[in-house]
Amino acid sequence: MNPQVMIGDRAVGVGCDPFVVAEVGINHNGELDRALEMIHVAKSAGCDAVKFQTFKAKEFVNDPSQMFTYRSQGKEVTESMLAMFQRYELPESAWPVIKAECAKAGILFFSTPQNRSDLDILLKVGVPAVKVGSDDFTNLPLLKSYAQSGLPLILSTGMSDLAEAHQALDAVGGLDGYPVILLVCTSQYPTPPDDTNLARIATLRAAFPVVPIGFSDHTSGALASALAVALGAVFLEKHFTLSHDLPGPDHWFSEDPAGLGEWVSGIRTAHRMLGSPLVRPTAIERGNKREYRRRLVAARDIQAGETLTEQAITLRRVAGGKGFPPGFLDYLLGRPAPRAYRAGEPIEL
Repeated sequence: MNPQVMIGDRAVGVGCDPFVVAEVGINHNGELDRALEMIHVAKSAGCDAVKFQTFKAKEFVNDPSQMFTYRSQGKEVTESMLAMFQRYELPESAWPVIKAECAKAGILFFSTPQNRSDLDILLKVGVPAVKVGSDDFTNLPLLKSYAQSGLPLILSTGMSDLAEAHQALDAVGGLDGYPVILLVCTSQYPTPPDDTNLARIATLRAAFPVVPIGFSDHTSGALASALAVALGAVFLEKHFTLSHDLPGPDHWFSEDPAGLGEWVSGIRTAHRMLGSPLVRPTAIERGNKREYRRRLVAARDIQAGETLTEQAITLRRVAGGKGFPPGFLDYLLGRPAPRAYRAGEPIEL
């Protein structure tokens, strides 16, 4: 079974090119000009889409006194969570501008809404899909509300188990045909190799054969996503930044523009390397086969009608692949030579 989901005019699933998403997140630092610049960086890197986060901090941070500690510019920073997220909010007026810039650049735009009111903003602008972060994967009322849009849902599974994945899919109808993509994800930043657990891709593919499986990559570098492609991931996303030196909680572990390009290149190369499941020579191998495979050759001068023996025939590489292949040796032994052969001459009729 090869399930596919349409995101815009792109089919996402097994048998399709990987769908690659550059995650801006909040790395625009609340600055529209930086957000617009990042769109073009994502396009230049070869991404299919660029993703943002649409939120109003006061609607998801409950306690204004709640503090948040993160790493930024090489040091540890502790501040009000509400104040931090408010600093990175983009106003509603920014989203049509961002969508227009994406269209101009030729890259798909979508975003992660934090609440239904945020999705309503995105629906006005126009998005081809809705991404849901791991923090809301078990927020079933919210998932059901998002599914009412009819848009494909892309669900990250960080911090979740298989039962919760089943509950989320069941809530939105993902087991009955509603378009959903599940992303293997570890909510650690950055994710160390021992906690990446790419083997979960096979687990989710087996558990939910009607759902395409992808990978939300929080590791450092390009290797994990390339391996994920080899394991069957069809949708890949990764955070990026214009500079690791910018202030903010996500810049230090995000890919810079050069790293983003290497990440995309690794994904594309891994997909090409998968190639065909058919066991047969490549076009180049067919030529090499003639030159590299040994053929039956006269070990000495052979007279016409002479009984062919193992002492009379040897195996050598022959230019142009002339002569019988080794599999004919048993057939020829004990039979009369059909004609005379000089030493070193390929055995052929």
